[in-house]
Amino acid sequence: MNASNEFNKEKLLGKSFVFEALDSHARKELAEFSYVKRYEAGQKIFAMGEPGMSMMAIAEGSVRVSMMTPGDRDITLNDLQTGEVFGEIAMLDGGGRSANVDALTNCALVVLERRSFLDVLSRNPTLSIRLIELLCQRVRRSDERMIEVAFLDTQVRLSKLLLRLTTTAPGSSDRPLQKLSQSQSELASMIGNTRESVNRCLGKWQKAGLISLRDGWLVIKDRDRLEALADEF
Repeated sequence: MNASNEFNKEKLLGKSFVFEALDSHARKELAEFSYVKRYEAGQKIFAMGEPGMSMMAIAEGSVRVSMMTPGDRDITLNDLQTGEVFGEIAMLDGGGRSANVDALTNCALVVLERRSFLDVLSRNPTLSIRLIELLCQRVRRSDERMIEVAFLDTQVRLSKLLLRLTTTAPGSSDRPLQKLSQSQSELASMIGNTRESVNRCLGKWQKAGLISLRDGWLVIKDRDRLEALADEF
């Protein structure tokens, strides 16, 4: 079977906020323009600063989004799984990539090129207004994350992160995950803190019965109390 026909490209790309601005005809057209590209585990998909010429949807596997701080510290921003999309902003403005993305596992990605998207948008100018509205919503969410990092203490930031991870695919707000596989180092990187601080916080929560740590898993035992911690800000 041809790689391009293995996956429902329209459905995968449709997870992007960009596709929310498009009508059904434009979605189908762009799905036809897209193609599948495969990466091996550990392979770099793109580097921070590279020109953003495409967006990608994960058809198989998982990827890690990270960046280097001015002090040469590698910070994990997110781990994305099958069904998630990345690279939209750089595709829209053609600017440099805002982070590094590497394949955590062998991956199959559905790739949509910037030129194809702009061609469709130029023929449907009314879609641009909806796209602007969606971009504004995304900026607001980004501002909220920046406030978390800048002003919240470790306990509040970590509780917000854990809750967010439990509702990220394959979890959802209706069916949140009960177990997480991220290591303490990965969690620390995601909230811009040290592993030692995260270790102390998780140890405290384990004694209090909010979570348990066993066999490499972080198990959420008392979601209500974790949500109460996250709401302290």
